[in-house]
Amino acid sequence: MILACQNITKAFGDHFVLKNASFHIEEREKAAVVGINGAGKSTLLKIIMHELPADEGQVVLSRGRTIGYLAQHQEMVSGNTIFDELLTVKQEILDLEAELRKLEQSMKHAKGEELSALMDAYVQISHEFEQKNGYAWKSEITGVLKGLGFEETDFDKKVDTLSGGQKTRVSLGKLLLSRPDIVMLDEPTNHLDMNSITWLETFLINYQGAVIIVSHDRYFLNRVVTKIVEIDQGDVRSFSGNYTDYAQKKAQLREAQLQAYLNQQREIRHQEEVITRLKSFNREKSIRRAESREKMLDKMEVLEKPTEARTDMRMDLEPRFPSGNDVLAVEGLSKSFGAQTLFTDLNFEIHRGERVALIGSNGTGKTTILKILNGVLPADDGAFRLGARVKIGYYDQEHHVLHMEKTVFEEISDAYPTLTNTKIRNVLAAFLFTNEDVFKRIGDLSGGERGRVSLAKLMLSEANFLILDEPTNHLDIISKEILEQALNRYTGTVLFVSHDRYFINTTATRILDLAGQTLTGYVGNYDYYAEKKETMTSFTGAPAAAADAPPAAPESEAKLDWKQQKEQQAQLRKKQNELKRVETRIEELETRDKEIDELLTREEIFTDVAEVTALSREKEALQTELESLYESWETLSE
Repeated sequence: MILACQNITKAFGDHFVLKNASFHIEEREKAAVVGINGAGKSTLLKIIMHELPADEGQVVLSRGRTIGYLAQHQEMVSGNTIFDELLTVKQEILDLEAELRKLEQSMKHAKGEELSALMDAYVQISHEFEQKNGYAWKSEITGVLKGLGFEETDFDKKVDTLSGGQKTRVSLGKLLLSRPDIVMLDEPTNHLDMNSITWLETFLINYQGAVIIVSHDRYFLNRVVTKIVEIDQGDVRSFSGNYTDYAQKKAQLREAQLQAYLNQQREIRHQEEVITRLKSFNREKSIRRAESREKMLDKMEVLEKPTEARTDMRMDLEPRFPSGNDVLAVEGLSKSFGAQTLFTDLNFEIHRGERVALIGSNGTGKTTILKILNGVLPADDGAFRLGARVKIGYYDQEHHVLHMEKTVFEEISDAYPTLTNTKIRNVLAAFLFTNEDVFKRIGDLSGGERGRVSLAKLMLSEANFLILDEPTNHLDIISKEILEQALNRYTGTVLFVSHDRYFINTTATRILDLAGQTLTGYVGNYDYYAEKKETMTSFTGAPAAAADAPPAAPESEAKLDWKQQKEQQAQLRKKQNELKRVETRIEELETRDKEIDELLTREEIFTDVAEVTALSREKEALQTELESLYESWETLSE
């Protein structure tokens, strides 16, 4: 064990973010911390780094171990170039190299014992230099920078001139080069394109230290991690396996919890019915049994109904009317910005019902294509044509379609003035904006909240052609899944740009890969595209489903199962019929018991000794039979 969190508790005011959170990380283990936005993932990393104090509990790091942390947002002030900034990580190697050069110069003029001493020092420092991979520091830095999406022409750019995303990539490069025993990354894929994410996956999979990742990129988590640490309403639970394993186990666990809850609720209702019936018998023995059962119920630890976060978020995309079969035709589209040519002579078509993913490296012009199609930017050459009855709904990753000065309520009511206040409130509630949240200014919202407002507007547009630019940015995993389900139910047409490979894999029916200023089409999802891109693809010829299918049960075994099932059903019917017979007999005897009590009040009866004796004997026999029937009923009712 290299790191342990023991009973970590953290609250902000009355809101507990973490409650007695405990987990550990083994050497070389690759773990992910998952949870909805605001669950406390980044808070947990800051507590581990001692940037934020825990209210209770402690973080234990093995002695002599180092830990490196990349936060979501990096503030970097440096006069260095990109290459020189990463070179600062290798200062120890540079110092050793300088010492070696100095010794080489000294050895030229030394003799005897002095030369021997210098040579011994040289051997020792050379060994240390080699151990620290000193001979490959330049290629190592170059490899990391290129892996993170920097071209060699970028290496001499000043860090201070970079964008926030580029600075984050520089910080990530420095962290990876420093090779601490534990690497902690908070949303490391946010500013990386697909090629860089793939490179980072390979780097982390082969990393000799431990890795802790906070990420909403499920494809990335599937490739890299072997453990999931989930934060759910303050509670922390660990699952072995990657994200898909976790999602399956989580669903099974919730199903088991729900089944246990429903079973207990059925048992409680049943016991309450038995108690009521026993009391209705109005017998001392029955009442004692009823009281005993009441005590048992009082001692029962009642299970809470399991809830799933964000089940109250609802999204239903449906076009007001269908478009024609030909939705979009693009011919000879070209676009440049100054001397930089993004793409030339692009040609493609989209038909009704398709969900087309436009992918490619950062800076290739994917968002530019969407802006041209929406009339935000003009094309240099070429044209596009929309089909009959096509109505576009546009989701802009930068949320330029939102008005920063308006409130959430005004954003919807101004865009759709025919909607009633109640309807607007209901729509916003479906996207988790309730009570006073609807009066927050758009400019004051987080990226995820703005994304939900844009999705609400998209849903209300009732468009039949959705054009989406990075719709999953800033959305947590559950919100992404809700969007995926809505798109898969959608009967219109979708064109979207995304670097979320899991999202693409789940929703896309066709992929357009923008590379080298041109487009290449692939029919299928992301896995199919990745397979086609692999040059070493092998075809087994046997479908995986057949290989995974369980062997068929022998015929005799199947017949035996059927026979056992029929016997069980027959036994159940027999017991149900017996219970019904007992209840009918109890009702008959209780009715007769009341009749005897009524008869014994009549003067012509209670004055007749022989009649009273006969009725008393009948009542005594009736009570004996009833007592036996009550016990039978109680047993059968279980």
